[in-house]
Amino acid sequence: MDPARSQHQRLRCHVRGAVQGVGFRPFVYRLARENGLTGWVRNTPDGVVLEVEGAPDDVRAFRIELSNRPPSRSRITGLETSALDPMGYESFEILKSSGSEATATIVLPDIATCPECLGELFDPGDRRYRYPFINCTNCGPRYSIIESLPYDRPNTVMRHFEMCPECSSEYHDPEDRRFHAQPNACSKCGPRLAMRDSEGRLLEEEDEALLAASNAILRGDIVAVRGLGGYQLVCDARSSSAVATLRERKLREEKPFALMYPDLGSLQRDCVVGSVEQSLLTSPESPIVLLEKREDTAVSSEVAPGNPSLGVMLPYTPLHHLLLSEVGAPVVATSGNLSEEPICTDEKEALTRLGRIADLFLTHDRGIARHVDDSIVRVVSGRPMVLRRARGYAPMPVELPQKGPAILAAGPMLKNTVGLAIGENAFLSQHIGDLENRASRLSFEQAAEDLQKLYDATPACIACDLHPDYFSTVFATGTGLPTVRVQHHLAHVLSCMAENEQSTPCWVSPGTGPGTVPTGPSGVGSSSWSNRAGSPVSEASGRSPFQEGMLR
Repeated sequence: MDPARSQHQRLRCHVRGAVQGVGFRPFVYRLARENGLTGWVRNTPDGVVLEVEGAPDDVRAFRIELSNRPPSRSRITGLETSALDPMGYESFEILKSSGSEATATIVLPDIATCPECLGELFDPGDRRYRYPFINCTNCGPRYSIIESLPYDRPNTVMRHFEMCPECSSEYHDPEDRRFHAQPNACSKCGPRLAMRDSEGRLLEEEDEALLAASNAILRGDIVAVRGLGGYQLVCDARSSSAVATLRERKLREEKPFALMYPDLGSLQRDCVVGSVEQSLLTSPESPIVLLEKREDTAVSSEVAPGNPSLGVMLPYTPLHHLLLSEVGAPVVATSGNLSEEPICTDEKEALTRLGRIADLFLTHDRGIARHVDDSIVRVVSGRPMVLRRARGYAPMPVELPQKGPAILAAGPMLKNTVGLAIGENAFLSQHIGDLENRASRLSFEQAAEDLQKLYDATPACIACDLHPDYFSTVFATGTGLPTVRVQHHLAHVLSCMAENEQSTPCWVSPGTGPGTVPTGPSGVGSSSWSNRAGSPVSEASGRSPFQEGMLR
């Protein structure tokens, strides 16, 4: 054996967190090669596992850089290392993913188009010029396309598209920006656009379909656009007649519509944009941001009747960038549904449910694994406050103060979100909405099943509201799991405490509905809350209030 190699060390690392779909394996590959190390790295349902072997100083440098400069979209929540005897690896490899371990990987949210892809999208010399599904490791769909872990192409809706030789070469090259970018595709091998009428008849395809959609919007039509996490109803925001027609057809009398602007400059002409708001609008999350509107705005008063604010966003997918660049003006971009129903994701479903609302349908053949609405954020006292947690944020977890058993949380009746606690993480589903109709209830049941399937979790119990008539409570009691009943005001304050990492006792003033009252001068942190009959709301059973309530 080479004397130098006899002094080698082997280090095994198990990295947990948001480490799949963010370029973590190519980062490890390049880092190992920079330090002259051999070994391997692979995805597992429990994170990323790797081994490196080489001179002690090089292994030490690798370990430091692994923690200090991971990919920008990654989030390391755990890193376990162990020293092993050298194996004599000859090179460094990226191995095929393993599916044999327990699932604990954090699934990433969908990420807005990155600057590099945006540059290629509008570059006539690039092979993906005007391709509405361009993406790379740094951007594109994640949560809306994944069906199971680990996050590899066969486990996403992209498994139906076989990559052409050029895309395949990028996908398998660790030095390429598209290495293992699971939605990687181009116009030769990937999803395609189509324009259909309200009867489903094909009118145009590919770029001609996009141009037809922009022309329809400019002449006052309503176009249903199949976006990242479902359909959006789009019309010219400057046209009072178009917006009024949308209100009438959608059965939405006064509630404000969300707007999408072509760029930041056009948005600033209509709204007051502070530095924090600007950073949110241009962030990878790219949410709807509530802004004060200017008096001389060109937007129709029908968009937000009597409201001093507008909910606005910038294009966050290549399709939106292309469409808005053609329209050249703000558009209404509201959820593709009737009021209080979940958004449509499937083309056939959209034609049925939206056929009386939309004049035309701009659709495509990339599947949507689950519906994901646009997130809504407002800046309060200089800090972002997420009002609706969906695209860009879901399903990133809220960290709990201590580990506990797997708990499913059914959520409330209004503005529902399902939750699943696993260890120290509370994984929250996308926004579902009010459970007042059949479509919303089916969406709720799917989200509850979806979280358990995605994270391969069997809950020990299910938390639900104290109110016996809520659909979510009825669902919980019908699962056969032990139930933990939590009064909703208690759950609200515990959720806020967990989200803001607060553990000191505090008080909450209840409103209407079945409630609880403290039996003595105790704060939320105590276990002495009881219902009006004086009996305990739930047995403590060693669980903290966070574990029992925060997911409600």
